[in-house]
Amino acid sequence: MRTILKFSYFLVFFLLVSCGDKTKKTEEVERNVIAVDVKDSDEVVKKVILFFGNSLTAGMGLDLDEAFPAIIQKKIDSLQLNYEIINAGLSGETTASGKNRLNWVLKQKVDIFVLELGANDGLRGIPLEETYKNLQAIIDAVHGKNPKTKIILAGMQIPPNMGADYTAEFREIFPDLAKRNNLHLIPFLLDGVAGNPELNQDDGIHPTVEGQQIVANNVWIILKEIVTL
Repeated sequence: MRTILKFSYFLVFFLLVSCGDKTKKTEEVERNVIAVDVKDSDEVVKKVILFFGNSLTAGMGLDLDEAFPAIIQKKIDSLQLNYEIINAGLSGETTASGKNRLNWVLKQKVDIFVLELGANDGLRGIPLEETYKNLQAIIDAVHGKNPKTKIILAGMQIPPNMGADYTAEFREIFPDLAKRNNLHLIPFLLDGVAGNPELNQDDGIHPTVEGQQIVANNVWIILKEIVTL
């Protein structure tokens, strides 16, 4: 269980990422969240990396072991690093809903927390202050649970349908939060993948297995600075 850019692409991407009924959400949670029961002494000593995000993290349209968190797990294993990944991605997640389910995923100790949320807020035109506040609340909650947990924030961008000012300010939320909270930042999670039909599934939205490999590398560039210390 080890578990900027073509605006037309983003507009469709965020529309579909924000879709999905509650039944599908429930199924996604059941599919993606890895059990945290400790089975043996080997698992007791493993450090935990928890990926908390939406359908990108969940690997929508792919098997769970083809999503980028699982690809990173394989990389970690090949390097014989003592970390285990938990994929807590949920399709359609917003910062508000993510904040509301956070306590559930923090029931186990988390050493590294990868936060990938906010895109759906942008599409819906949610006030930027609210998105910022929710992300800050998630960061505070993670550090409140364990001040030693290292947080990696995944940067995102949105199309200009909400206006140039909103779009630009949205993009700045992530580096601003990272600087304010001294977090590690992935500048743009979908760098090298967004807008490329060869790296996305038939829906033109979600990365293919090859696309997930690139996303995984975007994450690994930042993550490796922590896990290889």
